[in-house]
Amino acid sequence: MGGPSGPATAFAVRAAREALGELVSHARTAGRLTRGHHNLNYIVPLPPWLGPLTDHQFVMVRERQRSALPVVIRTWQDEAGILKAIGGALPHVPRCLLKYGDIALMSYVDGVPLSSVCPNGKPVDQHLVRALAELLADMTQVGRKELPSLPQAWPRSSRDSRAFLRTLALATETQVRQRNWDRFGGLFAMLGIPEDAMVRFAQRVPAMISRPFSLLHTDLHRDNVIVSYESGPPLICVDWELATYGDPLHDLATHLVRMGYPEGQWDEAVDAWRSAMALRRPKAVNGLERDLRHYVAFERAQSVYPDVMRAATSLGESFDQKDLDAATEAVYWALQVAEEPLRLKNVPDEKAIERILFRWNVSHGKRHSRDRAVSSISWVRDPRVPEHPKFPAAAVQEALFEEGAASADRVFKGTAHLSTAVRVEGVPYPVMVRRKVGSGNSRERRFLNEHVVLRAIEDSGVAVRAPRVLALGTSELGDQFTIHSFEGSEGEIRYPDHPASGLLPHEADDLVNQLHALTKVDCAKLAEDWYAPVAGFHEQLCGELIRMVSELPKETLQLAGQLGLPTNSFRLEQLLRRHMVTPRRAVLLHGDLNPWNMIRREDGTGLTLIDWEMAMVGDPLYDLVRHMHLTPTLPEIRTRMFDRWSQLLPEDCTRGWRLDWRVYRWIETVRSAYVDLDRLVTRDSLEAPNVSRAVDTYAMTLDAATATLGIRAKSTANPYLALALPHVDQEKAPAGNHSGA
Repeated sequence: MGGPSGPATAFAVRAAREALGELVSHARTAGRLTRGHHNLNYIVPLPPWLGPLTDHQFVMVRERQRSALPVVIRTWQDEAGILKAIGGALPHVPRCLLKYGDIALMSYVDGVPLSSVCPNGKPVDQHLVRALAELLADMTQVGRKELPSLPQAWPRSSRDSRAFLRTLALATETQVRQRNWDRFGGLFAMLGIPEDAMVRFAQRVPAMISRPFSLLHTDLHRDNVIVSYESGPPLICVDWELATYGDPLHDLATHLVRMGYPEGQWDEAVDAWRSAMALRRPKAVNGLERDLRHYVAFERAQSVYPDVMRAATSLGESFDQKDLDAATEAVYWALQVAEEPLRLKNVPDEKAIERILFRWNVSHGKRHSRDRAVSSISWVRDPRVPEHPKFPAAAVQEALFEEGAASADRVFKGTAHLSTAVRVEGVPYPVMVRRKVGSGNSRERRFLNEHVVLRAIEDSGVAVRAPRVLALGTSELGDQFTIHSFEGSEGEIRYPDHPASGLLPHEADDLVNQLHALTKVDCAKLAEDWYAPVAGFHEQLCGELIRMVSELPKETLQLAGQLGLPTNSFRLEQLLRRHMVTPRRAVLLHGDLNPWNMIRREDGTGLTLIDWEMAMVGDPLYDLVRHMHLTPTLPEIRTRMFDRWSQLLPEDCTRGWRLDWRVYRWIETVRSAYVDLDRLVTRDSLEAPNVSRAVDTYAMTLDAATATLGIRAKSTANPYLALALPHVDQEKAPAGNHSGA
């Protein structure tokens, strides 16, 4: 409501505002309500004082709801400006009659939504398919100069399709992901959606064919298409708030996905679009077959954010199992659709999603209909871990409550566990709630339960820095959890510092000291779990490696054979058991001392050892050698550690080590050749830092393993094999970059 100034004009503006206010009040009480992305739309009869502005019988009062979740990308904030710009070329779209603040008065398109004529999932009549394609093609007639100014981040070239798709991905990052991260980041992290998922998508956008940009609707689905009662075009587009300017192929992709066409009708819709666009803007169909999939992938990738948030917030203040099931199904399908384009790993199944949604909603003040109190989360203690004197049942319940509300920076997702750091009132230190996650692709056997190992270390009073087990139990929905003390920065919750590039001299000394202390742990305390093999530890190790290889998937074994690795159990046993080792006293071993299972202490005194799920009882030399295999270790650090280790540990733990350490190194090299190849084939846990570093240097691992076994690696001229062997700069790659298990 702008225009010339002056007393008469001011009076007219004030009167118009009052009239508009009265109309809005009437609309809220008597109007027919419909909802948009961020709007409340009220349909009311045309008031007499608006007669000169339109010949429609009804008008729509649109009220912007700025408190709504920001779940969409907006190129322009003012829909009224968009409608004004396109009204000349597209005369049948709605017109904005008046606007003041967040209230807009718009002409009403008289008709019924296409969704009421043809519901989602049902085939669309071929004549309607062609008419929809014509609508998309008509938009190319709007000139760039007629549209509002574009954001600075928009591609400079009006033909650079790759830059446009990257701009869309980064706009999703800034306008959707970042704006919602404080509230939903913890939920996204628990569901396996990384913080940088959309940025990585933008980085992966490939080269694309150039197409001339045009006006795009970007939200053309059955509810936004009106089958008109009046003369003129049979279909009219409404709700232009998400319009943008860019590659018309993006509009086709969003239309295909959001229209809910049956799968068999996609080709028909694409062909109709191609035919309609070829008449209006022939160059817009360039590269259609090649590039459409990239825009469809983006549409499916970005939808995970609104779909998850809407499902999570769909549960009322009190929800029942039916509500929870519906939200779970919505999140499950959102993750399934986004899994490939976002390269999500270890996507949880429906039962895990149900548990995550339940915890998140209850911890945000909502209540399941069978709960007695808003903050109550039921759990059952596992009798194997009695109540800790400093962590009573009430503390466990509060930790589970806080887990659901944790922010993303307090959720740590590894290959085997989802760990959430929380604070509990009255407990002077943070704690970690751990739940098992992952694909179940645990190729190597676990011999001991982690809680048994940690209790044995604590009860023994030895100088080993490890988490304390505070509770073990089962949540209301049946998922087991463990609560540990949080081992990180003193008194704070932040991402720990791991020795990813190797140990410093004093850290190497400290680790050896702790390996020495492990020899004093009473292994009798592990009696309920300790698997005691009939043969010696070396024979057990070889037997487990042979078993693991025999159980690898067919695809992994086929590729292993093509690379020259033995796939016959008898042949592998012959090669492995050429070597023998001196018997040494069996002690408690950590079993997986890679850099990400060690945390640097802030006071500089050394390391804390975490993630004990691969602990075992066996040869103490193996723990030291496996650590050197998993961690970049300089020759001088290796010598320092061996010297200190051989001097500190008793003779029954060290005899014969100078000859035997290489045997364990050979075994670990061969193990890595199979395990890392399986990671490459199955794409399992590649986001974990220790795994990604291992597969990046797989060519070196393969060479070392085949040399160890005394066989020759086969040529990798086959392009599929080349994909399995990432290019490595042999001179720059650090030693010991293997993932192990």
